Amino acid sequence: MIPVPWCDGRDGMYGWIWRHLPGNAWVRALISLVLVLAVVYVLFQYVFPWAEPLLPFNDVTVDDQ
Repeated sequence: MIPVPWCDGRDGMYGWIWRHLPGNAWVRALISLVLVLAVVYVLFQYVFPWAEPLLPFNDVTVDDQ
């Protein structure tokens, strides 16, 4: 096997999550999908509305000439 710098034998965070989910591959895939949807829901419902006033989207610097 050829050693590559980005593959050091560890699976990382997603490998750890995959190994700790119960069931076979189909059940794990379904649970993973539900987890991803839950994270997206929390981001859109709570995190993004909280962070929106802190972001400089409305601070435009275009002057009228």
